[in-house]
Amino acid sequence: MTLLEKRWEIYPKITPEISQALSSYSEIFRQVLYNRGVDNQESAYAFIKALPPQNSSPYQLLDMDKAVERIWRAIQGHEKIAVYGDYDADGVTATALLRQALGELKADVQPYIPSRFEEGYGLNDEALSELYGRGIKLVITVDCGIRAIKEVIHANEIGLDIIITDHHQPGSELPPALAIINPKQKGDPYPEKNLAGVGVAYKLACALDQKRACSNSQAYFSRPDLLDLVAIGTVADIVPLTGENRNLVKEGLAIINSLNLRQGLRSLIGVSNLDPRKITAGNIGYTLAPRLNAAGRIDSASLALSLLLETNPNESGKQAQLLNSLNSQRQDLSKKIQIMAEEMILAEDPEALIFFAALDDCEPNAMGVVGLSASDLLKKYYRPSIIAYRNEEYTRASCRSIPEFNIIEALDECADLFEKHGGHAAAAGFTIHNNKLLELKNRLNEIARRELIDQELVPTLKADAEINLNQISEESIHHLLAELETLQPTGQKNPMARFISRNVKVEDAKLLGKEGKHLRMEISGAYSTYRAIAFQQSEWFQKIPPLVDLFYILEYNEFGGKKTIQFNVIDIKPADGY
Repeated sequence: MTLLEKRWEIYPKITPEISQALSSYSEIFRQVLYNRGVDNQESAYAFIKALPPQNSSPYQLLDMDKAVERIWRAIQGHEKIAVYGDYDADGVTATALLRQALGELKADVQPYIPSRFEEGYGLNDEALSELYGRGIKLVITVDCGIRAIKEVIHANEIGLDIIITDHHQPGSELPPALAIINPKQKGDPYPEKNLAGVGVAYKLACALDQKRACSNSQAYFSRPDLLDLVAIGTVADIVPLTGENRNLVKEGLAIINSLNLRQGLRSLIGVSNLDPRKITAGNIGYTLAPRLNAAGRIDSASLALSLLLETNPNESGKQAQLLNSLNSQRQDLSKKIQIMAEEMILAEDPEALIFFAALDDCEPNAMGVVGLSASDLLKKYYRPSIIAYRNEEYTRASCRSIPEFNIIEALDECADLFEKHGGHAAAAGFTIHNNKLLELKNRLNEIARRELIDQELVPTLKADAEINLNQISEESIHHLLAELETLQPTGQKNPMARFISRNVKVEDAKLLGKEGKHLRMEISGAYSTYRAIAFQQSEWFQKIPPLVDLFYILEYNEFGGKKTIQFNVIDIKPADGY
């Protein structure tokens, strides 16, 4: 595979005044803080400590008081309550969280997660009717429902009360629910607009706990016993790890690493071969969340939910092993679907501005992985990518997009064609009747031409600063790494610090991995020689020049009880003159 050309950019240089205000930190780290909006010692302290916001009372969320009163009435009246979730890691953790919180309040509560393959995303009339038939009186959604207008009307007609908790972007019209808790809805004063679905569910749990405690406090209110779930779901859903989200994840990681976490997560960490005392946001995003997601992608999300609620170590161990196996199946299937879609797209139009492949119903469980396959296409070609799965009557699709193309706005322009659709700027999904699929494809192509035709579509890598390896000592790099550790937890909108070094001398290079896909280099500056690893960049092995420019993350490599500085290379370019 030819490596995709990337554009490098560097953040604007810190101002002298702010540099002076942050003078207790190293020069490079001051720049890193400045890039994250930190401009004085007070804000630096709050950022580094990931302090909780001062104005985060759950009752600032619109309709929270209505929701709490209705739930309290249901508990006191011994009404049956359903928590209706989603099948991804955010939805599953949110479902488990509210199931636990309501159970502690002695509520008669049942979790319900729809089948991705038989029901699709979100509320559906059949499920609501089934819940009503079970004697359910109140349905609380988590991580879904904000665009379910027809379904909420149906619920109202059959006698179900609906409380929606969601974090997705609302449409122009809201469902006629009893209460809607979503910080993104118009007029909502809650300051943190980027909570994950599990974060919104957590705020409801905190409000219920305040109600139980008869507390009218507007101060920060925490439920530490739920924060492990909040950390998992928040990182898994790739919401910005800034503001309140960063605080919630940091506190949740502290709970997890103290080993004071639920049995199911303990077992999942075990089968994932992770150190249970050193779990990071990266471990969640790349290792734990995919295993939780694999249940809903390959089989049933109820398997992941059962694991999160399980207290018996033997049972949770078996369930974790099953999720581990499903994750392996998921990896194989998503790669197969990507190849199928890629061949179809390139055969039709390799220069297309938006990639769109509609596959026929030929692979069991393929619908569960099309979003992952679309993400892989996007990474490889840097084009908005849609992979759809077509059965006899309907087509369901997952969409992934680039910053230059807001996919949910594009879908909203085609709203008249869909049975349902939703999502956000970077990821979305839809269900459409097969006879409207061609018109949708033509319209999206027109929108893509309008939005993208004059743009140079190459991914941009943004570095925090440029480091001259001939002017920095190994001791200074160790000090910088200690400072960089305070950025944790890192993730969306708070990435790991990235750097550029130019004219770096390559002393040696070799291939690593079973198939030789990774490149390891020995690089040198004036003071020391360092190890550099470039994953999936073996193509450079035969043509690496003696001097290169590197775009990289600084980290430690731990092996045999020894920590050494490592350059995790994201991109390589020949130095000027090569």
